[in-house]
Amino acid sequence: MISHFKSITPGAHLSDRVADALAAEIRAGRLVAGDKLPTEAVLVEQFSVSRTVVREAVSRLKSLGLVDSRQGSGVYVKDAGFSPLNFDPRYAVSKQAVIQMVEVRRALEAEVAALAAQRRTQADVKRIRQSITALEKAVQAGGDGVSEDVRFHRAIADAARNPFLIGTLEYLGQFLQGATRVTRANEARRADFARQVADEHEQISQAIEAGDVAAARRSAARHMDNAIKRIEQADPVFWQEEGVQLARPLVTGLRHNT
Repeated sequence: MISHFKSITPGAHLSDRVADALAAEIRAGRLVAGDKLPTEAVLVEQFSVSRTVVREAVSRLKSLGLVDSRQGSGVYVKDAGFSPLNFDPRYAVSKQAVIQMVEVRRALEAEVAALAAQRRTQADVKRIRQSITALEKAVQAGGDGVSEDVRFHRAIADAARNPFLIGTLEYLGQFLQGATRVTRANEARRADFARQVADEHEQISQAIEAGDVAAARRSAARHMDNAIKRIEQADPVFWQEEGVQLARPLVTGLRHNT
């Protein structure tokens, strides 16, 4: 039985946050193949969420191939078949760490968008569109849009239907969300940055909806390239104050998992 779950980070949907926390335990080796997950009632108490949230989180873990159910017995960790990725915290330093994480995203997101354009369904297109709308509403309401931005990219990843790519993005999620928090905080400081991001999201979405594989790949890669440029163009004061504070959890997360 586990009693040391880290508190889940505010922002994302509850089920995603619970799933991320459990996945982190598995990928860090604190839960290994054959281990039984705590009961639904225990998870409800530990995470202070509803049974529905726990069930959705476990369902997501199943879709990632991390756990499976045994009739009348419970939910058990599966043999992943490979070791999780590891990162050296010596290279995770504020601004440079964020740029490096966006470079990782560029390699992944471009291919994910291309596959999404090839395999998307109308339901996928609808979810991507809904995520853009949710992001716009969050920004208009004065929010940072971090969780909505992450869900936009997750909707695209789901449309790609490659469990290995999705699994890699899931593992990186704890770091990518930190990087997204920094990039969005920087972009929120300038109206032109915010408009650029919205336009880039729209271009990616349109390419996927049109089934244009090449355009989707280009648009996603360009979005990441421009994110790096926006980071590099950030006011130095941003990094001396807000940027450093937002980047710190990213470095902490790296240290925790190495």
